[in-house]
Amino acid sequence: MARWMVLGARVGSMLALACSSSTSESPALEVARSRSSAAEREWRTYLGDPASTQSSPLVEIHPGNVGTLETAWTYDAGGVSAEWTSQIQFNPLIVKGVLYGGSPSLRLFALDAANGQEIWGFQPDVEVGLVTTSRGAAYWSDGAAERIFFGAGPYLYSVDARLGTPDAAFGEQGRIDLREGLGRDLVDDGMGVIASTPPAIFEDLILMGGRVGEGEGAAPGHVRAFDARTGRMAWIFHTIPLPGEVGHETWPQDAWKTAGGANAWAGISIDAERGIAFVPTGSATPDFFGGDRQGDNLFANSLLALDARTGELRWHYQVVRHDIWDRDLPSPPNLVEIERDGRRVPAVAQVTKTGHTFLFDRETGEPLFPIREEAVEGDAVPGEWVARSQPIPVLPLPFVRQAFSLDLVTDRSPEARESVLQRIETMRYGSLFMPARGEGTIEYPGIDGGAEWGGAAWDAESGLLYVNANQVPWILQMVEVAEESSALGQGYVMACSGCHGLDMRGDGVTVPSLLDVEERMGFLDVYRVTRNGRGRMPAMGGMMKWWQSAAIAWFVYRADEEDAPSHWATLEGPKRFINAGYQKLVDLDQLPGTRPPWGTLTAIDLSSGQHRWQIPLGDYPQILAAGESGLGAESYGGPLVTAGGLLFIAGTPDARFRAFDKTTGDLLWETDLPHAAYATPATYEAAGRQYVVIAAGGGKFNQPSGSLYRAFALPAAPAAVER
Repeated sequence: MARWMVLGARVGSMLALACSSSTSESPALEVARSRSSAAEREWRTYLGDPASTQSSPLVEIHPGNVGTLETAWTYDAGGVSAEWTSQIQFNPLIVKGVLYGGSPSLRLFALDAANGQEIWGFQPDVEVGLVTTSRGAAYWSDGAAERIFFGAGPYLYSVDARLGTPDAAFGEQGRIDLREGLGRDLVDDGMGVIASTPPAIFEDLILMGGRVGEGEGAAPGHVRAFDARTGRMAWIFHTIPLPGEVGHETWPQDAWKTAGGANAWAGISIDAERGIAFVPTGSATPDFFGGDRQGDNLFANSLLALDARTGELRWHYQVVRHDIWDRDLPSPPNLVEIERDGRRVPAVAQVTKTGHTFLFDRETGEPLFPIREEAVEGDAVPGEWVARSQPIPVLPLPFVRQAFSLDLVTDRSPEARESVLQRIETMRYGSLFMPARGEGTIEYPGIDGGAEWGGAAWDAESGLLYVNANQVPWILQMVEVAEESSALGQGYVMACSGCHGLDMRGDGVTVPSLLDVEERMGFLDVYRVTRNGRGRMPAMGGMMKWWQSAAIAWFVYRADEEDAPSHWATLEGPKRFINAGYQKLVDLDQLPGTRPPWGTLTAIDLSSGQHRWQIPLGDYPQILAAGESGLGAESYGGPLVTAGGLLFIAGTPDARFRAFDKTTGDLLWETDLPHAAYATPATYEAAGRQYVVIAAGGGKFNQPSGSLYRAFALPAAPAAVER
């Protein structure tokens, strides 16, 4: 009886899908689809394919003609707001001649991929802002129905790919709430789940992780699969194990009830042939203090191999034990093949924030290069639990520098060098894994990596893995606070103390004291500076909502010496440790405090583990304004490699889009974009012509926001003249 009820429900669902998918498609959609190409010649999956290779077989654009690329079309997605500084991190899909993209306001849209003309748009009913930036979408079809699965805030939407309307048969009127079904009552912002990275599709299942908070009270990061037709949960894998599950012993006994994080925010790669989902996970929370989560904390900071149909664990490897550095796995792994003893070995490659590449046999999880143990050096704050060592692959060679030393301090100018030396005079540094303390510890590579969410691109033809990376130092500093300390003041600690200090006195030279600010400025002036920045102070408007920056401004405006966070440890009552804000180690001009390169692009031979080439990538606008170049810069968004011999990448604050020779690393083409593009490009064929498209949304490094998608192609052949 039950089987017939399930079958009936499935048939009913399919009928509902058919009814909701009107056959009255727009003429524009029909025209776009008439120009479509084969699936492998489009870009039908986030990052190119289920294996996350970020590669394409297209060859029309190649080293011999890439220099003639020109703008084919530009589309303004709209959605830029004066209330926050937005970005576009979207890697668009191109399916059957139609491009699917997202705007800064999380509006999903469909364009004719050949000319950029809009076909339809869908605006989800969610509050938008920087925190809900989307990196892509997923396409699914059963041959009749076609759906775009699109995350917006805590919701996953199912949208008809042809009409742009929600599928009423999916969840509740076309969406499911990702806060439900995790075994917790997720009622406030601190317990939220955000669908910033698109799901992976396997058969008729949607495999989903999500972004959660990074402080106390964050949601658990369990991985789930949902039915593509109904939205019902098909399975769940507990990344914070329940009693009786593998890994439960690596946490305190009852941690599964309250611990958060260990979430798959970066995305999931699929080996469709073997039915394996490869899932990278993030840190347990709070990110920087683990005294209440003693133990290795499986399955945080791990690469999981799950049965894609059932969620059963096949194998796992924990890359960082008991993470107190925010070294979560930053990107989906690449599914690759390498040469080993004369045979091809299916492998999975995971790049990390520390600049390493872990390489495993896909089926067994066996490491394909030796992994050594590196001791964790230095003592931690009271109450912390520290793992004795961390695993480090011997090969492939790391793609960023591995530890900070005085030899690395910037020598850009005597003044720049002296400003950094003074700042680090009392700080600790010297090893890859050193616990943070109150005096400050230099983390290098920094919190953003190393590798970041843009990930790496795999070229099967050459056996090379390409990864862009940041080489910028950060400062970790733990502050002891009383439980009753001001919530407004804790906002100051996170956003302001990195420059103005925990005592709020600044340095007396380039950073002013805030203790007497009410004598110099009115409250509205303090708020405007907090929101919009001034001089060397960056704008905070892109980091928080208006009321959050207003609260910090009010704390600064009213604070006296006794209110300064440096005095909080003397307050009575229970104490705890918090991170003293996200602080980059920069010089007096807000440039990285180390010698360049500050950002690199590396080609790694995965069979030998050696580098084929490495070059600086990008520049900061301050460097270009000073008449210099070639020093590298932070980059966000990943590379794209093609069978035509090219590697395309944007991602840098100089707002340039570049093409390199994938074999040599030689720069072959570059163009200025209207805004910096912190997204991964896509390439596709439409009407027999190859295009490369990038989303240029700006919004980082105190830059203005934008909302443009720009596609490039070779000059069109002149039309034939009729005689």
